[in-house]
Amino acid sequence: MAEKPVRVLVGKVGLDGHDRGAKVVAQALRDAGMEVIYTGLRQTPEQIVETALQEDVQVIGLSILSGAHMQLLPPVLEMLREQESHDIIVIVGGIIPKEDMVYLKENGVAEVFSPGSSTGQIVQFIKQKMEENK
Repeated sequence: MAEKPVRVLVGKVGLDGHDRGAKVVAQALRDAGMEVIYTGLRQTPEQIVETALQEDVQVIGLSILSGAHMQLLPPVLEMLREQESHDIIVIVGGIIPKEDMVYLKENGVAEVFSPGSSTGQIVQFIKQKMEENK
């Protein structure tokens, strides 16, 4: 029996209107055989978590370029904990200072991908995490 593909939600949380990078990542994940649910622009943390739970995803990938990552990501992580969905891997891409990366990783973000990260790195990270979680 074939293994089910990894389900990934790719989203833009907050008021950031730049989604080209998120769409490039979504396409790379699809090309790697993953099922991708793209939420579109201007999602609230609540909408992201609700969609992730409804779609039964294993990974949430959020793109944030607005600088509001410290306001938008902690509520996502907290709502996932409240829903007892600790098994959902959360990754983030965007312009995030190193000190904020440390805080986010300590509080539930599995990885932060900075500008210049390749789509191959993102695909490989997800595959590795999924293998570890088997």
